[in-house]
Amino acid sequence: MCLRDFHPAVLATALATFVSFLGIGVVDPILPSIARELGASHFMVMFLFTSYLLVMGLANLVAGTLATRIGSKNTMLLGIGTVAVFAGACALVSTIESLAILRGFWGLGNALFTTTALAIIVGVAGGSSKSAISLYEAALGFGIACGPLLGGLLGAQSWRLPFAGTSILMIVAFGFVVATVTEPDTERQQGIRDIVGTFRHTGVLTNAVIGMLYTFGFFTLLAYTPLVLGLRTVQIGLVFFGWGLFVIVGATVLSPRLNRRFGTPETTSGALAVFAGILCLMWLSSTTKVLSGLVILGGLLCGILNANLSTLAMEISSHSRSAASGAFNSLRFTGGAFAPITAGYLGQNYGATLPFLLGAVVVVVGFVVLLGRFSEFGFSSPESVTSH
Repeated sequence: MCLRDFHPAVLATALATFVSFLGIGVVDPILPSIARELGASHFMVMFLFTSYLLVMGLANLVAGTLATRIGSKNTMLLGIGTVAVFAGACALVSTIESLAILRGFWGLGNALFTTTALAIIVGVAGGSSKSAISLYEAALGFGIACGPLLGGLLGAQSWRLPFAGTSILMIVAFGFVVATVTEPDTERQQGIRDIVGTFRHTGVLTNAVIGMLYTFGFFTLLAYTPLVLGLRTVQIGLVFFGWGLFVIVGATVLSPRLNRRFGTPETTSGALAVFAGILCLMWLSSTTKVLSGLVILGGLLCGILNANLSTLAMEISSHSRSAASGAFNSLRFTGGAFAPITAGYLGQNYGATLPFLLGAVVVVVGFVVLLGRFSEFGFSSPESVTSH
């Protein structure tokens, strides 16, 4: 995958994606600081992720609809602007409840951005949609990777600074998108009924359910682990920076090669099984070093699964890109929203590493669903995948 082979709009959107997803990872290293300084329990701190993900999931139903009415670029700009405003507001409040509410609005902005960013990338990529999706996932992963690093460095001074820094970066991204991103071909107008209607396609529904179950495990790792690592802010940032780098490797290097060799559904099922195994090992882990290593290693599987599930969402349905993306992300993130608060409750009351076991079980359910529904994807061999 060579950058000069991509349409300039793809590169521009990928860069904006990188900046946008800094805002997710930037919170990780400061979660212990927020809990300590605001006097919040682990359960309450997890609402910073749950409110964000729940609103983001539900808003994806609207984002796809809005994009067909005002255009993908305008919808993306609205999302970036929303994130900039509410990330900045997070730096000014002093209660965990206020932070959770503002993070919900932040999730609304990110929903508007992510749905349209993926649609723009696929829309202008032409015949290289799989490579463009891999670039999108790499930008996403690198943003999530650099977010904890930025959050760790700024959060060592104050937990408020990462929020302020994210707001400033969003303003920069807003200007960059205005100047460089062009509107792809306009899709027909559609309503929420059209988005929900994509689930009538059994392959779309199956892929979204698998994405939801996997995302539960994903956010168990991403949102909850910082609270139990027992590390300083900067150290947490470095651990998740390593995790994010492995997400990039998984999405851009391992995913394409494994898909060509074994097929996309087969690779996805194998990655689900291995990721569940890593979560099980995290449940059994008794040292910070081992837990940190497993988090970083888990990035490889997260990268593969993020790229493959996004690819399947775009390719297994005849519906519009906005509808397919909106439906997939809606179910995916709405289901994943319950992972942080569930992990916070279980960890606080029944054992610090027990949430990882639950995460593993949920991912295994996704693995079983995929095995039982291979035929719904319309292809199951390496040859048919590469020619699809």
